[in-house]
Amino acid sequence: MRFTSSILGKLVEPINRRRFQSIVDSHDGDAYDKSFKSWDHLMVLIYAQFSGAASLRSLEAGWNASSQHHYHLGSDLLRRSTVSDAGRRRPVAVFAETFGLLANQLDRHTRHEGTAMLRLIDSTPIPLGKCCDWAKSNGRIRGMKMHVVYDPNTDCPRILDITDANVNDAQIGRTIAIEKGATYVFDKGYCHYGWWSAIAQAEAFFVTRPKSNMSLKAQCNRRLVQTQGNGFTVLDDAQVSLASKGDSKLPIPLRRILVQRQDGDTITLLTNDLQRPAVEIAALYKGRWQIELLFRWIKQHLKIRKFLGNNDNAIRLQLFAAMIAYALLRIAARACCSAMPILRFTNLVTQYLFERRTVQAINKPPPVNPSRRTQWTSPNQMGFQYV
Repeated sequence: MRFTSSILGKLVEPINRRRFQSIVDSHDGDAYDKSFKSWDHLMVLIYAQFSGAASLRSLEAGWNASSQHHYHLGSDLLRRSTVSDAGRRRPVAVFAETFGLLANQLDRHTRHEGTAMLRLIDSTPIPLGKCCDWAKSNGRIRGMKMHVVYDPNTDCPRILDITDANVNDAQIGRTIAIEKGATYVFDKGYCHYGWWSAIAQAEAFFVTRPKSNMSLKAQCNRRLVQTQGNGFTVLDDAQVSLASKGDSKLPIPLRRILVQRQDGDTITLLTNDLQRPAVEIAALYKGRWQIELLFRWIKQHLKIRKFLGNNDNAIRLQLFAAMIAYALLRIAARACCSAMPILRFTNLVTQYLFERRTVQAINKPPPVNPSRRTQWTSPNQMGFQYV
């Protein structure tokens, strides 16, 4: 009989085992846990995401109950003490680079030729409970912060970083590799003149909002060809420069665009793009809401509210494992050309995690065993009896 892998086995197929092992070897990821290797750790945390395991005890019971599937996953039975020890000692960079490989693979699956490169940058807080008294606070929450560079055209988080909650957003933004010709959209939390200048020098563009204390001086007004957009109206478009009397300098041309929203609020946009129409730039900033929808989906459907460890390293590992699970779901849904919503696809995966069927037929009833012939009988059919 032909072997059919389980749904979980199909989901993790995009992770190249050789490349994963090279990442592990480069960071010496199996130095302290030789019986519970990095691959075992990753499989267990991915299973925890899909199964909804909220504690090490429930994770151990659920995983060991399906031991017949461990061989084809390349894993074995586990003990919760082993998972706890590995969470404290395993390098986070192993899972971080694995997510980077999957993000590049997801980008190749969904790349649209001829579309402009658009990158949305934002961060979301990850609150931690009172048991994590070591976590730092930014004045509003005590916990961590997840920084994401998101491509809305491919629905793919390209870059992911996890820091303490008190780390400034602009500090992480400056570490992002700038792509030539790309447009970066971010809010006023990423205000850093040196980084803005670096984006312009790399022949890239940015769209953002200035801080309230930023002084700008209008140089000339630009003609508005179109003022009405989808849910907003462009009021003014002018080329400006920084009017600071101190040491702050921004030696690049800037545009200030005043936009009135449908609800009546007026916002100011700042960009170094001198070619796009003002309506298009305003639409780019309005599209920044897509990354907020990504954060909402992650927090609602990934298990990042309760953690399997209360130390810094274990929490970071679980967060990266959650994003790896998210990338695997997206790759599987697009590889099988699934037309169902991603939420329904995710729910079906959690229900049939260890069932042996194809991902394409995950929403169909299981096939009938062809070796058993079905006897069709009718109550109205006459029967003959020989004596």
